[in-house]
Amino acid sequence: MVVAPDEFGGTLAADAAAAAIEAGWRRVRPDDVIDRLPQSDGGPGFLAVLSAAGVGDGVVAVPVTGPLGRPTDAHLLVDDETVYLESAQACGLPLLGSRGPTVASAWSADTRGVGMLLRAAVETGAKRIVVGLGGSATTDGGRGACEALGGVAAARDLLKQVSLIAATDVTNPLLGARGAATVFGPQKGADPETVAKLEQRLAEWAEVLEGDGGAVRAQAGAGAAGGLGAFLLAMGARRRSGAAVVAEVTGRAERIAAADLVVTGEGKFDAQTAAGKVVAAVASDARSASVPVVVVAGQVLPDADVDGVVAAYSMVVRAGSLEAAVGRPAAVLADVAEQVADDVSRGLGGALAKSEGEMRE
Repeated sequence: MVVAPDEFGGTLAADAAAAAIEAGWRRVRPDDVIDRLPQSDGGPGFLAVLSAAGVGDGVVAVPVTGPLGRPTDAHLLVDDETVYLESAQACGLPLLGSRGPTVASAWSADTRGVGMLLRAAVETGAKRIVVGLGGSATTDGGRGACEALGGVAAARDLLKQVSLIAATDVTNPLLGARGAATVFGPQKGADPETVAKLEQRLAEWAEVLEGDGGAVRAQAGAGAAGGLGAFLLAMGARRRSGAAVVAEVTGRAERIAAADLVVTGEGKFDAQTAAGKVVAAVASDARSASVPVVVVAGQVLPDADVDGVVAAYSMVVRAGSLEAAVGRPAAVLADVAEQVADDVSRGLGGALAKSEGEMRE
């Protein structure tokens, strides 16, 4: 069995999630061969997963400002002439502090720290920079990053020295019904009025980015990380799936093809999963190899729909409440994995369902 989860919404890192799944599984099936393969889609944990897979010689700390201007340390992973960086380390939701996202932070959070990371990456002499996008607290379209680099012209001049890759966790465009503000703004604390203001601000910023270059607003991935994707695309970046970048490094497709079953997971299995998240990418590899996939997630919502997933299990259902699941994530995830192993031993019977409301206790 391959165990290939993403991180669980800031409560469990991908490697910790994989360890918990294995621990629970072995309570029922101790003799199974388990290949732990933690994954990332470019969001939180991107560098940790790459480093654990043997990429580079360790990380380099870079002092930056977080999304609300407070000093923090982010990191670069240097691998010969390629440098990897994780935007969430400079503008991620956990950096908002104990209060979490609010209407005020949804409006004011910026990506200035990502610009500082980009400059530091260029200064290493890198020829290729891979930027992991996802998990941001921001919806500034990358304007903060651009300003930290001296503005559009200066940023373009600096970044033209390297091959730039935007490793995105989603394919959403910058604007509209599937755009950064509308889809992800509410998760970052924005109320409907603020979502509308963010949309307008992003539209105005898109005009600036596209002033002397090609259109980026409708490109896939432009809406990633609150529109940071749009800035990188305007700077000449090539978009790639973050999950695909990690897959290449970890040999995911080959390892899945050798398995009888894949267990993957994430914090919330929902409609957004299919738009470039780890679970969808893992399921695609498994489908190509005719290997069944089971999802274990913090929450499983009725709108989740990923081809190849034969069953999905909810930590919230198992624990009895969201608070209980978040309070003991590793223990609850291990309990869920034990239930999956028991059901596998019974032949994955008809009691399995994908909807949170239908999951059996």
